[in-house]
Amino acid sequence: MDSNKRSKEFHCDLKEAYFPAVKTEEILNTTIGEELRKASIDSGSMMALVQVQDDGSLGRSWTYEELYKDCLELAKRMSSRHKKGTRVAVWAPNYPEWVIIEFAASIAGLVLVTVNPSFQEDELKYVLEKSQSEELYVAKSFRGNPMWDIAKKVTEKMPSVKRMVDIQDWDELFGLNDGGSLSPTNSLPEVIPRDPVQIQFTSGTTGFPKGAKLHHMGLFNNAKSFQTRMGLEKGDHWLNCMPMFHTSGAGMATLGCLAMRATHYIMERFDAKNWCEVVEKEKINFLTAVPTMFVEILEEWKKGNYQESKIKGMTSGGTSVPPTLVKELHQTFGVWLQIVYGQTESSPVITLAWADDTLENLTNSLGQPLPNLDVSIRDPQTNKVMGLNEVGEICNRGDNTMLEYHQNPDATSETIDDEQWLHTGDLGTMDSEGYVRIAGRVKEMIIRGGENIYPKEIENSLLEHGDISEVAIVGLPDEKFGEIVGCFLKFEKGQKLTSRELKSFIREKISPQKTPAIWIEIDEWPLTGSGKIKKYALREQLSDGLLNVLT
Repeated sequence: MDSNKRSKEFHCDLKEAYFPAVKTEEILNTTIGEELRKASIDSGSMMALVQVQDDGSLGRSWTYEELYKDCLELAKRMSSRHKKGTRVAVWAPNYPEWVIIEFAASIAGLVLVTVNPSFQEDELKYVLEKSQSEELYVAKSFRGNPMWDIAKKVTEKMPSVKRMVDIQDWDELFGLNDGGSLSPTNSLPEVIPRDPVQIQFTSGTTGFPKGAKLHHMGLFNNAKSFQTRMGLEKGDHWLNCMPMFHTSGAGMATLGCLAMRATHYIMERFDAKNWCEVVEKEKINFLTAVPTMFVEILEEWKKGNYQESKIKGMTSGGTSVPPTLVKELHQTFGVWLQIVYGQTESSPVITLAWADDTLENLTNSLGQPLPNLDVSIRDPQTNKVMGLNEVGEICNRGDNTMLEYHQNPDATSETIDDEQWLHTGDLGTMDSEGYVRIAGRVKEMIIRGGENIYPKEIENSLLEHGDISEVAIVGLPDEKFGEIVGCFLKFEKGQKLTSRELKSFIREKISPQKTPAIWIEIDEWPLTGSGKIKKYALREQLSDGLLNVLT
C-alpha cells in the first residue's frame, strides 16, 4: 500500500469526538541543522534546491552537499555576531537565500523571525520590536513595495536592530566585502531538538499579532508527517509557490523536502503560466496552492497545450474548496486534491485528507489527524469532549505544539491548557472515523484567498483616524477569494469620509490584502444582550440591501 493511502490504524469507530494519537511513525529527536548535515552525506549529489525566477526561468541550484556547505558557512558567520537564541528577521519573497538563511540560523542556534513581504512601516516595526530582532535580512522591493526604504526608515529609529543586510547581495550576506570584520567562527553552539528555531506572528481573537515560538523537533517532524501522508518520496520534485514567511513555505515545503530527500523548487512569485511551464518541463510531482491559484492554473493549463503532467499529489488549505474545483483538478491532472488544516501554533498541520479518501471526505472534510497527534472537539466553555458530530472547538496535543507565544505568558496560558491541549479557536465537528469538519470560527478570522486576516488588527488601525468612532471588520462571501474584508463603521458626529479617503488612510498602515474591499456606514449596530456587535447580522443586513455602501 502506498504511503498516502489510509492504513488500517486509521480505520476507527470513535464513540466521542476524541481521536487518540496513532503512533505509526517515529518522532525523530533531531534538529533541523543535524538533518541537513545527514542529507549532505546520504544524498549529497542529489539536487536539493532549485530557483524559479520571477519570469519563470530556472536560476541557481544546489545539491544537498552544496547547500549544507553554504548554510554551514553562513551559520559560522552568524555565530560570530550573535549568541545562541538571538532573534534575526527575514523580510523577503521566495528567494533561495531565504532557505539558506533558514537553515543557517538553525545550525547557529538562532531564532528566525519571519515577516510578510507585503507589510508596511507600522507592521514591520511591530514585528521587529516584539521579537527584539537584532538583524534584518531584507529585499530591495517586491511587487511595488519599497521594502529596503521602509526597512531603513524603521531600523534607523531602532537601535536594537544592529545590522540590515541586502538578502540578494551574496558578498554582503557572507561578509565577503567587509574587510574581514565579520570573519566566521569555528565554534558553533550546541543545539537541541526543543530549542526555539522560528517565531511566526499570528493573531488571536483580540489584540495585535502574537509571536508563536516554534521548535526544531516540532517543525521538522510535522513536515515529515505531512509529506509522508502526501506520498512524497526520495528524488521527487516539490514546487513551492506558497510564501516562505508562513509555515507552509518554511515548514511543509522546505523541511518536508529535507525530511524526504526531495528537490525543492522555490518559486519567487506565483504566475499561472510560469507554474504550468515549470510543472511540465521539470516533471513536478507534488505541490501546495490555495484555491484561487488553482482556478488560474486550470484556465492556463486548458489553453496552453501542455503535455501530460507528472503530478502525483497536490494539497490545499486555509479555506473550503468547492467540490467542482476538486473534480476539475482530478480530471485535468489525474490526482485528488488533499485538504490540509492547521495553524501556525501547531507547526502547522493538524489534519490532512488521504489521496484515496471518498469524494465526500475529500471535499467536505479536513481529513484525519496526522500521526502522533491527539485531536479532540471540546466545549469552549467547559473544555469537555463533545459527542460525535457536535460542534465545539478544535483542539490538538502533540510534539507539534509551539513552545509559547514570545514573551506573552497570558496568551500562552489562554491557548494551551493544563493538559497541554492547544485550543485553535476554530469550531468544528468530528465523525466516528476521526474526520474533522469546520463549522465556524471562534476567532472571527477572515480567510481571503487562503491567507488569514484578523479583524482586530484592522479595526485598531482604523480607529486611529479621528473622524471614525466605531468599527467592525467582517468577512464577506466572495466567489473568487472565498472571503473579502468588509468594514462597517460609524463616523464622529458631522464627519464623513469617502471609500477612497478611507483606503488611502489604511494603506499607510497595513498591507493590500487586509484593506477592506467594501465600506459600509452604520447608523445603529445590531447588538447582543451583552452589548457586543452581532457580525452575522451585519452580513445579513448588507445582503438584504439595507445598508449604505460608501463610494
